Amino acid sequence: MINKKVNTVFEALQGIEDNMTIMLGGFGLCGIPENSINELVAKGTTNLTCISNNAGVDDFGLGLLLQKKQIKKMISSYVGENAEFERQMLSGELDVELTPQGTLAEKCRAAQAGIPAFFTPAGYGTEVAEGKEVREFNGKMHIMELAYKADFSIVKAWKGDEAGNLIFKGTARNFNAVMAGAAKINIAEVEELVPAGTLDPNQIHIPGIMIQRIFQGEKFEKRIEQRTVRKK
Repeated sequence: MINKKVNTVFEALQGIEDNMTIMLGGFGLCGIPENSINELVAKGTTNLTCISNNAGVDDFGLGLLLQKKQIKKMISSYVGENAEFERQMLSGELDVELTPQGTLAEKCRAAQAGIPAFFTPAGYGTEVAEGKEVREFNGKMHIMELAYKADFSIVKAWKGDEAGNLIFKGTARNFNAVMAGAAKINIAEVEELVPAGTLDPNQIHIPGIMIQRIFQGEKFEKRIEQRTVRKK
């Protein structure tokens, strides 16, 4: 069995260069690859195209890359809680491609499955459909969406083994599961890394064949965007 473990985040991100397209898992601040994002900031990699549901917040997650002007284009479903993202988009400093959330997920999953394109009714009759092929299925109009093409995908899992098998926890399964295996090189950042054969095969969400590199992250903050508590 191939051992895909690397010892550090620095080693895991080798080969990521300026002008590349990178998928990053997570939803809001849930399930984001914190260590990998921090390493990208430290590396100073620039002119990146990032595919992610959103861009974190001003001082955390992908917001850190936006602060340093390392992202030239964001492909996401919404601006979220990031004021800097909003500012750069409205000022024209950042190229933004807003995509319906389900379409964003399916474009990742299609890439993962080796499917070049698919038809969806989402976005028909709006600016989302501009320039895209339109066809009718069962009396309903659909637009054709192309699968994403990314150089790297970086996902975050709860547990993984040295063969690259992954288990996600709760909401962190979101975009991580469809991005694993969707790029040329796929990196997994995990909270707990165990020897191959340790995980229950019935609990594995993503098989190791989808992953090329895996490492154990550290000091996860796991911030919450909007903390809401019940009144006493």
